[in-house]
Amino acid sequence: MKKNKGILSLILTAVVIVLLGYTVLIGVGPTKTGAMENIKLGLDLAGGVSITYQVKGDTPSDEEMSDTIYKLQKRVEQYSTEASVYQEGDDRINIEIPGVSDANAILDELGKPGSLEFQTQDGEAVITGSDVETASAKSGQDSMGNNEYSVELVLTDEGSEKFAEATSANIGNPISIIYDGETISSPTVESAITGGTAYITGNFTYEEADNLASTIRIGGLKLELEELRSNVVGAQLGEQAVATSLKAGAIGLAIVFVFMMCVYYLPGLASGLALLIYTELVLLILNAFNITLTLSGIAGIILSIGMAVDANVIIFARVREEMCRGKSVKNSLKTGFQKAMSAIVDGNVTTLIAAAVLWFKGSGTVKGFAQTLAIGIIVSMFTALVITRLIIYAFYAVGLRSEKLYYRPKKEREPVDFLGKKKWFFTFSLGIMAAGFIVMGIHVSKEEGAFAYSLEFEGGTSTTATFDQDYTIDEIDEKIVPVVEKVTGDKNVQTQKVEGTNQIIIKTVTLELDQREALNQALADNFNVDVNEITAENISSTVSNEMRQDAVVAVIIAAIFMLLYIWFRFKDLRFATSAVLALIHDVIIVVLFYAVARISVGNTFIACMLTIVGYSINATIIIFDRIREELHYQTRATDLKALVNRSITQTLTRSIYTTLTTFIMVAVLYVMGVSSIKEFALPLMVGILWGAYSSVCITGALWYVMKTKIGTSKKK
Repeated sequence: MKKNKGILSLILTAVVIVLLGYTVLIGVGPTKTGAMENIKLGLDLAGGVSITYQVKGDTPSDEEMSDTIYKLQKRVEQYSTEASVYQEGDDRINIEIPGVSDANAILDELGKPGSLEFQTQDGEAVITGSDVETASAKSGQDSMGNNEYSVELVLTDEGSEKFAEATSANIGNPISIIYDGETISSPTVESAITGGTAYITGNFTYEEADNLASTIRIGGLKLELEELRSNVVGAQLGEQAVATSLKAGAIGLAIVFVFMMCVYYLPGLASGLALLIYTELVLLILNAFNITLTLSGIAGIILSIGMAVDANVIIFARVREEMCRGKSVKNSLKTGFQKAMSAIVDGNVTTLIAAAVLWFKGSGTVKGFAQTLAIGIIVSMFTALVITRLIIYAFYAVGLRSEKLYYRPKKEREPVDFLGKKKWFFTFSLGIMAAGFIVMGIHVSKEEGAFAYSLEFEGGTSTTATFDQDYTIDEIDEKIVPVVEKVTGDKNVQTQKVEGTNQIIIKTVTLELDQREALNQALADNFNVDVNEITAENISSTVSNEMRQDAVVAVIIAAIFMLLYIWFRFKDLRFATSAVLALIHDVIIVVLFYAVARISVGNTFIACMLTIVGYSINATIIIFDRIREELHYQTRATDLKALVNRSITQTLTRSIYTTLTTFIMVAVLYVMGVSSIKEFALPLMVGILWGAYSSVCITGALWYVMKTKIGTSKKK
């Protein structure tokens, strides 16, 4: 790169950083609203709409309620992946949708749940709403090229069979769609529909097609529901909590920036500038794709900043190795980027596979986490392989070519005999796991439960009280929550304001009658609340059994695909098997930490486990990539044990630095964050440290054992 191009590149980099920062923080156009202001926030950050439905008729069975809740959950995810649906009492269902403020608009779009039937002219019902898998508005063009809107119906297997038979017998006749006793559409059958997919056409506007599709979707529930009440609820957490978390992210980013410069000099400065662009791009994309951001999502982004450093560390570690061999700065940079490419791509693609599976197969918070993870992976690869490369070559082009700016000579580290200590490492890991299971068993024997489940997993009691003044969220946290915690013994109290009133919804663990009375009296004594106006209902978990099953299935499928990818890339099943075994080992340790430390298991638990999966597999791939490279130069005389020890030692600096930068980001978050963030950050710190330990001490040893014990057959 010539000097003029180098200067132009650096100027362009500065302009991009300033413009992106301006767009994110301030914005453009007449409103001057930055991207950060436009990002959709979750119920915990911005509040939203709370709608309560009641079942018509007799008290429903648990199976009917569970099925209805799951289907409603799938439908409200069109508004936000963080929307939640849960049971209240015996016959009520509550829906909470973040980021919206017009309950009536949501009710109109969602539709009024009721009975739905498809009937022939003689009144015979051929299918019901439960036979419809989904319904959606579609746009296209007619034969004249004009826009045309229709409704696409996808039927269940059973519904497909029944509808094929009915349409075959009624060609030329209408089949009416009856909703709550009213005909909402009477399309004429033009041909037999045997494929399970049908289209309702007509002179629709898009809004009319979308409304019809919404009505059909909501009519597919097993239960008939009627609206009981709807409220606009405020954020669960105060502005101070959000500001503190963002400040923690900025401080962590600054620390990582300085750390990279101190360790890698000029390349460290290049990576720091690329990291700023990375952060700005992620925030812009979150805004562009309307991804709902919760407080744990902010924590995930802050964590991803620490993980984004990893690719730069891999590159610059390679550059230093080449300079140690006597190559020039220019050649070292070129070779370093080339050799780092496979490790970066394999590590990130492996994690991206997991994110993709979780995105398509997961639901609720799992889907939201997967979206954020996928964005972080793609942007980090782009900034490391393109932006960092552009900046560092620009520095070189403008005349910053002294070796002292890139590398300070150090004595090469002698290979550490990690494999010689493998029995100790295996024993230590098994011992820690055994101790964890023992402690878990002790908690179970004391009837304390294996885990300290939160409201999201176990349900609880929702108490609504009308106070004598309009408390702010911070005042609720400071004055009301401590009183509730003292009476109920619950350290994970959740509160919500009902907008336009002095009502506050207080969610706690399940309270018995005497506990409810004690809470009511405490609220009356401390805040002049009228006991007669306090209402309380038991609520179900917001993470349904189906959602948990979706998460488990998604993780299993993701693990299988990761195994297949590693097998394909490394041409050796032993690499894939040992990577997945190490992954399971890491997850078990963090799960046991939740059990032993009695950390609340809620929505952030799922996000934490998924983060550990992505982080751990990426660290493992780096070491395996080096072993793969060393194997290319293997001869008959090569000592395989020495080769593995050398590979682990050569990547040790990368493992330490990446762990340290990621740990710094999460540690700052833990120190400065609110209690809910601390509960997310603490197990993450454990997972980060344990993941580094397993990558260095366990994965290489596992592969070596498989390679030498079951890898080759011996001739006799």
